[in-house]
Amino acid sequence: MVRLNILDYSPIDEGVNARQALLQTTELAKHAEKLGYHRFWVAEHHHVLSVAGSSPEMLMMHVATSTKHIRIGSGGVMLPHHSPYKVAENFRLLEALHPHRIDLGIGRSPSYQIVNRALNETKGKRLAYEQQVQDVYKFLSDDTSTSHRFNSLTATPVIETKPEMWMLGTGTGGAKIAAKNGMAYVFAHFANPSETSLEAIDSYRQQFKPSLLLDKPKVMIAVFAIIAETAEAAEELAKAFDLWLLSVESDNPPPYYPSVQTAKKRGMSSVEQEKVMQNRKRMIIGNAQEVKEEIQQIANLYEADEITIIPNFPGARNRMKGIALLAETFGLDQT
Repeated sequence: MVRLNILDYSPIDEGVNARQALLQTTELAKHAEKLGYHRFWVAEHHHVLSVAGSSPEMLMMHVATSTKHIRIGSGGVMLPHHSPYKVAENFRLLEALHPHRIDLGIGRSPSYQIVNRALNETKGKRLAYEQQVQDVYKFLSDDTSTSHRFNSLTATPVIETKPEMWMLGTGTGGAKIAAKNGMAYVFAHFANPSETSLEAIDSYRQQFKPSLLLDKPKVMIAVFAIIAETAEAAEELAKAFDLWLLSVESDNPPPYYPSVQTAKKRGMSSVEQEKVMQNRKRMIIGNAQEVKEEIQQIANLYEADEITIIPNFPGARNRMKGIALLAETFGLDQT
């Protein structure tokens, strides 16, 4: 059976502040662990005022300390904003304190232009993304078999175990980099469910080269999922999610995740409605059995090893309930 994971954005619900949102993420992780989910990842978002998850490494340390055995990871670290050496050290430190539990998911989201300027203001020439990926791999694996400009440099702490390294991608570009560097691959179905999806996964498997971190290809598919006791209740939550997706792409997004009540009160223009219909292709909505069936279809289509759901719908209680319903329907090994 396909493994199930969770990626949480730490949404700041209407009437909730950022501290409460981060504590809700911690409680969701503890709940996911008891329910039998395999991984719990957190995200890196900047200048999205309705989301509290801006520093995955920091939040991961807190969540890992608050849980016992579930794998904790980043979905993901946006590598163009960071030093590969520092990323490797951060995740080695996490792995040292929580061995066999840490995942490094990396990506290259372009983010807002002002965010890119602020995070890279004092930097000179920027490295190519693929070079950054290779650098992180070198520092995590201690690979000195090839020529590298930092072959004499070791990322500390020196530890016996290694974090898992995952490449997040939406097309063939990221898939090829993951394959070339012997990394596991996450296809972001929630961002770009296109006709090239299967092509990306096929190219990854065909071109995969074993590495010191991974000996055979491993594929994860990430999807937005909205789960409730009934399809009607899930659709109510989805309307709030529709509004949130529209708001984060607007000029003046609110500093909170809209409630179901707020979504009901607000009308939508024909242009917005058309955008909502496009966004609906990025998500699974329904009761637990309906969501399970769609997840299985996606898993079978991509021959995925794992599926990660993003339960980014309003209300901490709704999220807790939704992942519990799905865990029960899948028959996860609950503790």
